[in-house]
Amino acid sequence: MTEPRHDWFAEDVSRRTFLRRGFIAAAFATVGVLSVRNTAGAEELQANDGDGVLVDLTRCIGCRACENACLIRQGFEGLPPATFGYGAGDGHLSFRTRTFVDFPEVSTDGGKRRLPVKRQCMHCLEPACVSVCPVAALEKTSRGPVLYREDRCIGCRYCILACPFSVPRYEWDNALTPRVNKCDFCDDRIAAGLLPACVAACPTGTLKFGKRESLLQEARARIASQPKRYATLFGDTVVGGTSWIYLSDTPIEQLGFPKDLPAKPMPELTWKVISKLPFVVIGVGLLLSGIFRWRSRGVAHE
Repeated sequence: MTEPRHDWFAEDVSRRTFLRRGFIAAAFATVGVLSVRNTAGAEELQANDGDGVLVDLTRCIGCRACENACLIRQGFEGLPPATFGYGAGDGHLSFRTRTFVDFPEVSTDGGKRRLPVKRQCMHCLEPACVSVCPVAALEKTSRGPVLYREDRCIGCRYCILACPFSVPRYEWDNALTPRVNKCDFCDDRIAAGLLPACVAACPTGTLKFGKRESLLQEARARIASQPKRYATLFGDTVVGGTSWIYLSDTPIEQLGFPKDLPAKPMPELTWKVISKLPFVVIGVGLLLSGIFRWRSRGVAHE
C-alpha cells in the first residue's frame, strides 16, 4: 500500500491543515522575533559597563603587530616579514582576517598623508547583527564582546546586511558548512584575565583595554588636556555607543568610517521591520491558502 503524501503542497492536504501549519509557522516566527528582541534588551542593560578598548590613533605607527597577533591567536601563520611596516597592509577584512590596519589618505595642512587606522568589529552596545539573527547565533555578552555561535548559524547572512560597519565576513569558499567570522574580542583571553591579543601586542600604547566608562573618561581627559592634538572622539554615542572608542587628530569623515550613522541604536530601527515578520508570514500563508483553495475547486470541476 502506498504511503500517503505529506508534502506541504500535496493535493490531499486540507485547507484547514494548510492554515494550521501557516499559523504555527507564524507563531514560531513571533516567538523567535520577540525572544531576540528581549534578549538584546536584557543584555544591553549590563553591557554599558562592559569591557572596551580605547584606540588613540595619534600613537599608532602602523606596524601591524596587532594584525599579526590576531592571526596567530586564531591558529594561522603570522604576517610575512615583507608585509610588516607602515602602509604594507592589504586593507580589508576577510573570513581569515578579523582585524587589519588600514591606511586611508587624509588631508592635512601640509598636504596629504596616509594615516594608520585599525579596523575590527566595533562590538556595539546594542548590536544590529544580534537583533536580526533569527536563531541567536550572535550574542552580546555582559562583559562586552559580541560572539558568534557557529553551531546555531543557519547561514542566512542577515548579520552581514545589518552591520552598520560592514564587519562580518562569510566563508564563501566553503560550500558544505560555511560560517561567519568576525572579531570576538578575544573573549576567552578576557575570561582568563588576559588582554586581547591585539592589545597585548601593541608596542606604542595605541590600544588600551579597560571598562568602557573609564576609557571614555580618559578619552575626554586627553582631549581636555591637549585640545589641539585631538579632532575626533568616535564610538561614544554613534549607533548607541560601541565598545571600541577612537581618538584621532583627523576628522571622522576622513578616517574611512561609514558616514551619517545615527546616534540611535540600530536595533531600534531594524525592530520596526523585523517585528512585522510574523504578520508577513501570516499574510503569505493566507494568500497561499487562497491559491490552494482556488486550485482545488478547479480540479473538482474538471
